Amino acid sequence: MIDRRTFIGTLAGGLLGSPFTIFAQQPTRLPRVGYLGNVENSPLLEGFRQGMRELGYVDGRNVTMEWRWSEGRTDRMPALALELVELKR
Repeated sequence: MIDRRTFIGTLAGGLLGSPFTIFAQQPTRLPRVGYLGNVENSPLLEGFRQGMRELGYVDGRNVTMEWRWSEGRTDRMPALALELVELKR
């Protein structure tokens, strides 16, 4: 059977350690990479994705990728770039 001192010591240790556990479990923000392109099915896009994988970056695991497409309309590029910049950090 546990004596009173052991019980109180264990309880106090658990209470003192719990705030650190809470801080340790908070999710970290992933770095965000924005990509502007004319069309979604571009050979440049596949090269970019492959290069990111080779460097160890996987979308959703250790980086967040944001894709924006002008659909061949280059006049849309400034608005799309602004959209990427204004994303919540």
